Amino acid sequence: MSFAKALSPAIREIRILCCQTGAASAGARQFITSNYPVLKQHNPDLPILIRQAKGTPARVFARFERGQEKHVDVENLPSSDVAKKVAQLLNLS
Repeated sequence: MSFAKALSPAIREIRILCCQTGAASAGARQFITSNYPVLKQHNPDLPILIRQAKGTPARVFARFERGQEKHVDVENLPSSDVAKKVAQLLNLS
């Protein structure tokens, strides 16, 4: 999945939560490493928050217009599957 494009203006914020050392969050950490720079380059004004805390389950939240929030659980998924889930969350697929 390529994130090399501007996202919909309806997306107000993306939050990525994961554990900084846990094996279950390894795919989420790899997704951050490989995709954050591209996402931020093409969406410089979009807040993309990364929250790492010990024991935190890997999840990705998106906040849309009017405060609507959706999230996907990406625990124990490889980076490629995390990218697919995030793309579905952001309606890119």
